[in-house]
Amino acid sequence: MRLRLAGAVLLSAAAYYVYLPLPSGVSEPWKLMLLDALFRSFMQASDVAHALGVCHRVHLLNRLVSWVEEIEARSCSAVHVADSTLGGVPTRVFQPKGGKQLKRGVIYFHGGGWALGSGRMRSYDLLCRKMAEELDSVIMSVDYRLAPEAVFPDQYHDALAASRAFLSLPVLERYSIDPERVCVSGDSAGGNLAAAVAQELGSDDGLTVKFKVQALIYPVLQALDFYTPSYQQNRAVPILHRPVMARFWLQYLGADMSLEPLLLANNHSSLDQPAISGSTRSKLDWTALLPAERRKHFRPVVKETGSPGVMGKVPQLLDVRAAPLLAEQGVLGRTPKAYVMTCEFDVLRDDGLMYVRRLQSAGVAVTSDHYEDGFHGCMVFAYLPMKSSVGQRSMNNYIRWLDQNL
Repeated sequence: MRLRLAGAVLLSAAAYYVYLPLPSGVSEPWKLMLLDALFRSFMQASDVAHALGVCHRVHLLNRLVSWVEEIEARSCSAVHVADSTLGGVPTRVFQPKGGKQLKRGVIYFHGGGWALGSGRMRSYDLLCRKMAEELDSVIMSVDYRLAPEAVFPDQYHDALAASRAFLSLPVLERYSIDPERVCVSGDSAGGNLAAAVAQELGSDDGLTVKFKVQALIYPVLQALDFYTPSYQQNRAVPILHRPVMARFWLQYLGADMSLEPLLLANNHSSLDQPAISGSTRSKLDWTALLPAERRKHFRPVVKETGSPGVMGKVPQLLDVRAAPLLAEQGVLGRTPKAYVMTCEFDVLRDDGLMYVRRLQSAGVAVTSDHYEDGFHGCMVFAYLPMKSSVGQRSMNNYIRWLDQNL
């Protein structure tokens, strides 16, 4: 009897820990709850280790994620897989066997808040294998440096160096890649790097080969407004909670982590910040850039007075290489045809939707692929054990778009 009672108590405690109220439209909510509970446990263990001085929280979190997810490069009957370097940056290369003599090419940047993850993770390995096989394309998944050792612009410089090498004639010839059919892509923080690279190389007149398309998966594109409708609506929706995104930004920019409350209050972008011009504010004015069905009932949070010293401490917040949404129209207009995936239950939804609108205004052809039941990170959950319906749909539609446009 005591054993049953103890079991019931433990089961109730576990259910209490796992259960999280979620919006009714989220795809397969219990799977998302379990995933969030696992990630939350990892983060809490990392916070304890950090507080005790054992190691930096990110190091333990990365070790745990790697232990669960990282796999060796293994070839199969359809795809040759090998770890290599690209522009001096570690890269996992997926080459389809057979098919056309000239292949399409995709350079891919993984997500993880510029601090976590790797192209060697099982989820990214499976994604790139599927892309290589179904697109008859060479996929290069880049392992750029990570925070806290690397901070902006290190990750950007790695992504740019790898992209320049990817577009170079020696690499294109070595892997039999068609120079007219190359793409830059990435998800979340990787989508940020892909967008920044597309802007930089789109404006480089010295390049003989340029990207034909850019494919951005729920990209993070700005850190001036943490009160967009999606940040307000999805502040507590896993797997990317609003405070976690602010933390990732500060870590990426090499800033003092104690600034997190100021960012979350929008004190850093108050009207008394002289560094933020009216032109800059217009580039992320969601009241003008978002359709009514996304604005809903939400109202902007713009402080008259805030913390004037923040922009002086973190000027990178205004650097377009870190925040591609802030780019000028002329720069956006020189970027390639775009695909932008967004999810309804994602704090970053409006970053992507605003970018779609700004790209369109600059004359760029854009496909906006929105998932009403999607959540942040859903595309990489297309396989067991966390296989989800929206994960499969989003991955298949992403690959289908590449097949039709690359």
